[in-house]
Amino acid sequence: MKSKGKVLVIDDNEDVLITSKVVLRHHFEGVFTLTHPNLVPQLDDFSSFDVVLLDMNFRQGATSGKEGMLALKDLLVLNPEAHIIMMTAFGDIHLAVRAMKEGAIDFIVKPWDNERFLATVNSVYKLKCSRRKVKELESKTKNLNYVLNQKSDQLIGSSTAMNELHRIINKVADTEANILLLGENGTGKELVAREIHKLSHRRNEAFIPVDLGAIPHSLFEAELFGYTKGAFTDASEDKAGRLEMAEKGTLFLDEIGNMDIGLQAKLLSVLQNRQVVRLGSNKPIPLDIRLICATNMPLHKMAEERSFREDLLYRINTVELKLPPLRERIADIEELCTYFIKLYASKYQRNIKAIEPNAMKSLKAYNWPGNIRELQHLIERAIIMSESEMLTKEDFMLRELREENLPQVLNLEQLEKNAITLAIQKHDGNLSKAAKELGLGRTTLYRKMEKYGL
Repeated sequence: MKSKGKVLVIDDNEDVLITSKVVLRHHFEGVFTLTHPNLVPQLDDFSSFDVVLLDMNFRQGATSGKEGMLALKDLLVLNPEAHIIMMTAFGDIHLAVRAMKEGAIDFIVKPWDNERFLATVNSVYKLKCSRRKVKELESKTKNLNYVLNQKSDQLIGSSTAMNELHRIINKVADTEANILLLGENGTGKELVAREIHKLSHRRNEAFIPVDLGAIPHSLFEAELFGYTKGAFTDASEDKAGRLEMAEKGTLFLDEIGNMDIGLQAKLLSVLQNRQVVRLGSNKPIPLDIRLICATNMPLHKMAEERSFREDLLYRINTVELKLPPLRERIADIEELCTYFIKLYASKYQRNIKAIEPNAMKSLKAYNWPGNIRELQHLIERAIIMSESEMLTKEDFMLRELREENLPQVLNLEQLEKNAITLAIQKHDGNLSKAAKELGLGRTTLYRKMEKYGL
């Protein structure tokens, strides 16, 4: 069975080129020949050759090996990772040793025994494959170190909305279903994704988050699909993409609504074929990942407007979860505050353990447009600036109470939306009590919440 390797033979003797090609072509996918090393720069991709056989002499009657040594150095400049076997007709062991000190992997004495010749080439090819694999693993490990070692926050909350979210997470976590997380900025979509991964059978493998909104368009493909050395100007080495890094684990694509329509097609192809091809390569790499995506954008509407591929949307949302904003889970604010106070009091070495009741009342009355992320930043700042052992209302810089946040309008639909919002807030996210106060049935309330995006 042929290997997928490529071999290049460089010799000025036509008989040597023909013989080597006959011997090697039954064992390697590609065997190429050149009559002089000066022709190497004309090749499309010298770095693609797994093994290079290089003669020591290229002038009639030359025996010093000087040309071969110079050519060896030049080829290693072109590709420092080239695996080169030197060929000499004179069996000069000192010359061969010198060549290996200069970077050659092995040497062959001409005329050769075909079995020994083939064994030497096969041995160097296997060494090349082994080194490539080690380098890929090192690259993957290096890229994973940061991701695997970072500590994630907890998914906090025991409100009705959060209990329902936990129930669904527990139901879908250990399946292979692709998950789409929808919700406003700051609602904790990555935390939910990590929780799903932690509860899945892939928990001992990598969780790879990718913020698609933070990657420049020009780097999208390189970051997601990886690249080979020389694929573009700055590609100085092979690098695994985020898809490869998530092998056997979970890939979390945040802000997927920001993905360019052309790249959506490429991602869809990867998900359908379960394989990825690095930039600069045509070799497909099998892929086994669990996909979780997130966005705050209206993907269904975008699909109708053809700014997001409908077939990709169907592929990524086997299960769709909508995360509640903080204003719909007011009952969780005290628990969240306790967690963040403990976190930042320890970080900044402050003896602060609680929030005064009046301050807590103000926090619960606020609209939280920035959701949990805003609450987190607000408490961190308060911990830093406070001069007492309890956080007071003055330690927080709330822009306005949420009742005052509602615009003074006479539009009936807007008034209805505002009334529903206030009722939900007043009852700390308890939809049964909110529906009762509004004089609505729960089903009607759900329908109106869906209508107004609440």
